[in-house]
Amino acid sequence: MDHMTLNPRYELQRWLSYADAPLALIRVGDAIKAVTKSMLALAVVFLGMGGAVANVSAEVSALEAEMRATEIAFAQTMADRDFTAFESFLAPDTIFVAGERVLRGSDAVAAAWKPLFDGAQAPFSWAPATVAVQDGGQLALSSGPVFDASGNQNGVFNSIWRREPDGSWKIIFDKGGAYCPQREN
Repeated sequence: MDHMTLNPRYELQRWLSYADAPLALIRVGDAIKAVTKSMLALAVVFLGMGGAVANVSAEVSALEAEMRATEIAFAQTMADRDFTAFESFLAPDTIFVAGERVLRGSDAVAAAWKPLFDGAQAPFSWAPATVAVQDGGQLALSSGPVFDASGNQNGVFNSIWRREPDGSWKIIFDKGGAYCPQREN
C-alpha cells in the first residue's frame, strides 16, 4: 500500500488500536514517514512558487501605480471641468451610490453628474489615499478623502475599478460617505 494515499490521522488511530505494541510502533513510524513525505512535497511546491509570488507582487505593484494614476486622472476631470473625459472613465454597467440613491449605468451616472461640471469652479475634489489591486489584476479598490470647494474634507469615497480587455481601467462601483474626523485625546 502506498503511504502517500493514507489518511495519517485515521491510520495512526487504527494502528495504535492494535494490541501488539511493537507492530503498532512500526506502523506509527510508517505514518510519520508518510506525513513527512507529504510535508516535504508541499514545501518543495511552495518554495518553487516563491518566484511566481514575487512576480505577482511586482505586477500588482505596477498595476497599483497605474490604478492610482487613473484615479488621479479621473479626479482631474472635475478640476478641469472636462465632462467628456469624466464619462470616458465610466464602465457601461457602472453603479454609483449616493446616500440611498442608486444610479445604474453610465448614462444615468453621467446625467446625474453633468450639473456638477457647470460653472468655473469645481464644487468638490477627491484624491486616492489607498489603492489595492487584486492578485489577478482585474479589479481594484481606490478610496480617499473628498474635499469641498474650500479644500476642507467633507467626505470619503470608495471606488471599485475593473481592468478592461484593452488594459484601461473603468469604474464599476462608487460610493461616497460622510467624513468622520478623528478625535485627538
